[in-house]
Amino acid sequence: MTTHVNALGQPIGAPLDDWQPPPRPTATVLDGAWTRLERLDPDRHAHALYEANALDTDGRNWTYLPIGPFATFGAYDAWLRAMAPGADPYFFAVLDRATGLPVGVTSYLRIDPAAGSIEVGHINFSPRAQRTSAASEAMFLMMRHAFGLGYRRYEWKCDALNAPSRVAAERLGFTYEGLFRQATVYKGRSRDTAWYSILDREFPALERAFLTWLAPANFDGEGRQLRRLTDLIADVRRA
Repeated sequence: MTTHVNALGQPIGAPLDDWQPPPRPTATVLDGAWTRLERLDPDRHAHALYEANALDTDGRNWTYLPIGPFATFGAYDAWLRAMAPGADPYFFAVLDRATGLPVGVTSYLRIDPAAGSIEVGHINFSPRAQRTSAASEAMFLMMRHAFGLGYRRYEWKCDALNAPSRVAAERLGFTYEGLFRQATVYKGRSRDTAWYSILDREFPALERAFLTWLAPANFDGEGRQLRRLTDLIADVRRA
């Protein structure tokens, strides 16, 4: 990190003379090759999302989320209708382009234009989306859109005990920043929160890795990846 010094000889942060606070997200559609993100609309998405979530028969997808599982469609629909109109969190339904069906939800949250900071969260991929190219692409589309708007910092936070979420963050190129002990309480239990981030100066190299991974040439006739995203991101970080 470059050191900047004020007139008193004290170290200070880098100047941001040309930076302007970005706008809040207003996108209604983010399109990719495998997935399409649409602004969450319970009238169009609720039934298919509930059916997709029902494939998670033991409810493990809800363990580390502050809400759920939902015993009835009515309860889930009511939650979606409470969340869908909000500006923060700003929710998307994640659609599988092959079927046109919604397979998960995700959102922007803790949106702070003055600081240039935005977080991705409330991620809930049903079994139909987990460990698929569509799920990874959805995360990339949100990341790219946020940096395209002018945000400087893109955050990922999760329960420190949520091992799959921590693995996913690192696979997607986030850098671990530390542990906030006893940061919050949810579902009647204490949570330590693991913090991750990507900075705007880091994103161009990560974007190249994602685009290389997403290229049709990186998948065989069975849809299997030839080069792993983890390896491609490791390569750009070493460069």
